[in-house]
Order: sequence, then C-alpha cells, then structure tokens
Amino acid sequence: MNIALVHSRQDPGGRTIRRHIDDLLSEPGAFREFPLCRHNLSFHEVEGRLIAQDHLDRELDADLILFLSRHSSIHQIPMLTVHVTGNTGPAELGGMPSSLASAAPEWMHAILCNLSGYAPPGYRVSYEVTHHGPTELETPSLFVEIGSTEKEWDDPLAGEAVARSVLAAEPGVTINLVGIGGTHYARRESEIALGTRAAFGHIVHTRETGRLDREMLLLLVEKSRADAVYIDRKALKPDELNRLDALIAETGISRLTETELIQMKHLPWKTWNRIRDLARSVDPGAEVHIPDGVREGNPGIICLPPDLVREAYRADPAGLLEGVQHLPVIRLSTKKNPILHAFIVTDENSPVVLNDLISLCVTTISRGENTAIKGDQLVIRRSKFDPDRARSLGVPRGPLFGELMKGNPVTIDGREITPDMVRISRETHIRIPGLEKLR
Repeated sequence: MNIALVHSRQDPGGRTIRRHIDDLLSEPGAFREFPLCRHNLSFHEVEGRLIAQDHLDRELDADLILFLSRHSSIHQIPMLTVHVTGNTGPAELGGMPSSLASAAPEWMHAILCNLSGYAPPGYRVSYEVTHHGPTELETPSLFVEIGSTEKEWDDPLAGEAVARSVLAAEPGVTINLVGIGGTHYARRESEIALGTRAAFGHIVHTRETGRLDREMLLLLVEKSRADAVYIDRKALKPDELNRLDALIAETGISRLTETELIQMKHLPWKTWNRIRDLARSVDPGAEVHIPDGVREGNPGIICLPPDLVREAYRADPAGLLEGVQHLPVIRLSTKKNPILHAFIVTDENSPVVLNDLISLCVTTISRGENTAIKGDQLVIRRSKFDPDRARSLGVPRGPLFGELMKGNPVTIDGREITPDMVRISRETHIRIPGLEKLR
C-alpha cells in the first residue's frame, strides 16, 4: 500500500509531527517496530494551507493520504484529534460546498485508539466532526492533529505521541459508520470507537443536521464506506430526531445503537445482520446479548419450552443469566422479558447447545425448588400456606398465622397444628423432549 504523509510548511503542528516521525524512523529497528513501515511511505511538504489542497491526490501515487496538522480552537484545550474533511453545507474553510472527501474510517479508528494510549497527561483524544477542506479528494484521507494553541503545536511530547500513533497504526476489522449529532469533538462517537470496533468516517455536527437530505445522507455513507449510521440521539431535538429516523428508514440504510455496537463484539458485519434479522423474527423488539464464546458461523434459532425458561428465571434470575453467558449462545431479551425462550447459535452443534441450555435450566430450577423427573417431564412441587385451611382448624388470623408460615407448629385449645396441616401443594409439569437422556 502506498501511503503519503503530507504537512504544510506554514503549519507548526504538522512540522512538529513530521520531525518526530523522522526521529523515530531513524532509530535502529524502527522498520520492525512500526507497522506503518510495512507500507511504501512517501513524505510531502506543501507551501499552502492543508485545507486548500483539493485534488492533491492527482499529484501523488498514494492509496492513503495522512495529513499532519495543527488544530486551532478558541477553547484552549490540549487535544489530539483525527477526522476526515468535507462540507455538508457552505465552504467556509476550504473545499467546495456540499462536497466530501473520501474517508479512511479503519485508519482513523486505529490512530484514534493509538492516540488514547500515547497521549501525554492533560491531553484529550477525540474525533472531530466534518468541517473543512479539502473536499475534492478521491483517495481516502484523514487529518491527525495537535491542538489547540501554539504551546501544544510545539510540544515535543504531543509531537512524539502523534508520531508514534501514526507509525503504530494497524487497522483491524471494523464496522464503518457515519456519525450524526454531537458537538465539534464528537464525544459519543469518540467514546464508542475507543470501546468497540465502530470506526467513524464522516461525522455531522448537531447544528448541521438540518442540511441532511436524502442526497447528502447517501453521499455521507458512500464517502465513509459506511455499513450503517449512528445517531447521538441525546444531541438532537425530538422533531429533528424523528425526521432523521424517517429519512434513514426511507433510504434503507441500517442504523445501529450504541448498545448494538457494544454487543457486536468480534462478529463480522454480515453475521451480525443475520443475527439481528433472526432476533427480529422472534420478536420485533428483541435485543441480542452476545458472549465472548460465540464464534463466526451461520446463525440459527433453537428454542426451549417457554415454561422451562420462565420457571428457571423465577427460581434464580441472576444465576440463569450468568449461566447462559458462559455458553456459546446468543440470548434474546425485550423490555418486558429479560430472557426469551428462543436463542441463536452460530457455528456450534445446535443439539449439544440445546442440551446444555436444558441442563442449565433444570439445574437452576432444582436448586430452588422440590423437583422430580418423570420420563420427559420435569415436575416442580410447590407448597404454600393456606389461610382458609388454617381458619378451618381454628387458628385465628394474626401472630399464629405468622408462626405457621415460618414453619413453626402452634397449639389451639390443647391441639397441635403443624405447618403441613395448613399447606396446599401444587405440581407444575414441564414436558422437555429428551429430558430422560440428560439424567
């Protein structure tokens, strides 16, 4: 891969980063230490401002352009940032109106995560929203910046941190997204990216969302090579949120929540889509819960008797959920029901996983209830205090009721009344095909 690293002669932040990259590359073993050195690197210094470098890629033999730059802000906060360039509206800071450069979301994700690890004390790390030129770049590009004042632009600690973050960049398998909503530093998108495989391309500031129409939304997705859209819902007013939800649905673009991005864990995008479709076929409001043991494969549904799952959860909610978490199976839940009777498996042997789930439920119930197995049926025997039976035996309502409920006998007119005499029993039978084979 050919990678061009570009800075401006008039940009002190870019010069600082470039100087520290040169220093690191001059050290013995640098080409073995830094993953970026596995690619063909070229370095370029331009005379003008970086925001004015439209069509620069026509002059470079590059598959990726990394712009090394300063970041300026009236909020004098030490920052290390990454972002792609473009304008969703007027071109106030270079580029063309309503035009976007091609993003490199997986590279921005890798560098952002590295910045989080290398940042000197006192520096914040984040994405920036899309907000300036150049816009006319077909080659994927990104800006990596030191901000926000001259003090930080010349800071050798910041320069080395950014240099190491760039040289150590090694993109993994990401879920590429367009971000919508938030402030200039895209706080939610930054936090999500640092904790998941979510890699953002273009990110739209809250004040710019009113410019989004079908054409611009599709352009954002195209230029970000996005699998889906993420909306910072708390950053938008209800009317605008509803408009965007309808626009996204109309265009057929997938929208992912933060919870879903966390739940995706290590699974590829195509596998996740199949899992989500299966979950919605069980219940349109179903949420998925994916443990680390679930592997890539062809997802399918397995079902337990609903009353078995219900009784197991009744017996020990925390124990059942923890037990499922240790199995290679995806749990489904809704707002009203923390565990559905349908589960999703991927490449595992479904009958084996089904037996493990049945065993977990039966064991959970047996720990908390009086149970027996009769053929393919689990029998749950429960007894409870019957106030009518107690009154028929002459026991008055009050403290004596309490003693019997505690399991203590009481005496009425010289006659002992035991707890068993005032209890009624009920049996619940759950048919579980193959249960007799599990004993």
